[in-house]
Amino acid sequence: MAAWDLSVSVEELGPDAPPLKISVTSDLHIGGVILKVVEKSRESMSDVYLISFKEKERIKMSGTVVRVFICALAGIIPKLANGMPAFFTETPETEAVYKMLAVSQPAPAPETIAKLYRSTNITEKAHINSRWLDSSRSLLQQGVKENDKLLLRFKYYTFHDISPQADAVRLTQLYEQARWAILLEEIECTEEEMMVFAALQYHIGKVSLTEQFVASCPAMDDLDSALQCLEVKMEGESSADDMLETMTAPELHDYLKIFRPKRLTLKGYKQYWFTFKDTTISYFKSKEESCKEPIQQMNLKGCEVAPDVSVAGQKFCIRLLIPGPEGMNEVYLRCEHEQQYSRWMAACRLASKGKTLADSSFSSEVQSIQSFLAMQKTTPSTNAAQTDESINTHSLVSPRYQKKYKPKQLTPRILEAYQNVAQLSLTDAIQKFLQIWQALPDFGLSYIVVRFKGCRKDEVLGIANNRLIRIDLSVGDVVKTWRYNTMRQWNVNWDIKQVAIEFDGNVNIAFSCVTADCKIVHEYIGGYIFMSTRSREQSNTLNEELFHKLTGGHEAL
Repeated sequence: MAAWDLSVSVEELGPDAPPLKISVTSDLHIGGVILKVVEKSRESMSDVYLISFKEKERIKMSGTVVRVFICALAGIIPKLANGMPAFFTETPETEAVYKMLAVSQPAPAPETIAKLYRSTNITEKAHINSRWLDSSRSLLQQGVKENDKLLLRFKYYTFHDISPQADAVRLTQLYEQARWAILLEEIECTEEEMMVFAALQYHIGKVSLTEQFVASCPAMDDLDSALQCLEVKMEGESSADDMLETMTAPELHDYLKIFRPKRLTLKGYKQYWFTFKDTTISYFKSKEESCKEPIQQMNLKGCEVAPDVSVAGQKFCIRLLIPGPEGMNEVYLRCEHEQQYSRWMAACRLASKGKTLADSSFSSEVQSIQSFLAMQKTTPSTNAAQTDESINTHSLVSPRYQKKYKPKQLTPRILEAYQNVAQLSLTDAIQKFLQIWQALPDFGLSYIVVRFKGCRKDEVLGIANNRLIRIDLSVGDVVKTWRYNTMRQWNVNWDIKQVAIEFDGNVNIAFSCVTADCKIVHEYIGGYIFMSTRSREQSNTLNEELFHKLTGGHEAL
């Protein structure tokens, strides 16, 4: 391993101060060098001026600036002051930064929106992900020059410890990312969902002019912290009652209809008696025959769950993609009404994560689904509201619906949906927007075009926060899903640019990347694995060294 002795000049120590002597090795990243500099001169300086031995560039590492951006982006929340994180109040400049980032920006003019890039297919969506910078290399090393424009985005769709009292910046920036993902059709949604999104945007735009995020009370912060610690402690403990509840886990029983698009034996929906126990759905010819062997059992652990709902049309369906030996099996379940749909949809979502109906989140999942369905119901409103001229429909709905409907048709529909959200506070409205965004079937999927080993055609790899998805490029169907919790190891052959992954059950896959460098895929997988290692007790402490080991590849290791 190579090693060097660096001579670092620190201007803050004075013009006559001798250079600091720092010993570094080849596995140390620039952050580690800066830490060594700070440690050497901890007692006599607050700001660090480092003259790079390699690039001859001065880098000012101000304690305030570093903490502002690292804490804001990583979601590390220190003590509050005047309703905002304390480090934002240290100077007028940083306070101005906070106020700017914490407020949703008004939509640009329609002609500006029309010029923004929109991906029209999954291949174009995959090309977007080729532009991520390498987190283990400096900006200069990647050709970024002064005055170049960079776009900041949340890359990993795993959000820890979002607190409305202290996370105004984080929530607002997440909202902006979600909002433009929907408007530019980076993620698919139904027409009814689009009207709810439009109504929430309209409401957020109005209340942002007069309302701010709710400031917190120190006493309530202490109480919230204590309750969270208590919740964590109780989650980690098990009692005889917990064991009994698990042994006698609740079940769902009801008549539902099932449809299998790829099976010739079921031409349309057919009604059966269904039971849901643990993570498995079983169905029988009738309720009376439920004591016999089921027609079929479907274990939903690791499956894909998506809604297929139209409240106006009273259509409440659940789309399931269940892993099988030969790929993914597509199944639709049709419920009679929204109450039945809410319970079965919640159960399917939990089962896909390996959780049962006994899980404490089942009730809140049901309520969340019912709340969203209620938002999609139309309610009569006054004629004055129906002709509100202040609505700019071009900034509220995606181009697909602008082509389908005229503004005078969209306006009343948006206002109808607005009646269901008009009473929400700014904080609640943004959180509701993010909640619905996260419930979309394609939420959190980042696409890369790849070529699997042994195959002659390109396919798409979808990378999510808990799984990898193999997608047929020609028709867009999901072919196979692999969960991270079944992953044994992954390796990258940097010479031939190939990623190899081993899963439980002697399942091995290998692929080369077509639309992006394999380093980007490696960073995605390593980053999500890193996120999964964080718990509530550890959430305020980031193991930066582990992150770089998991995402940095051969350079970091």
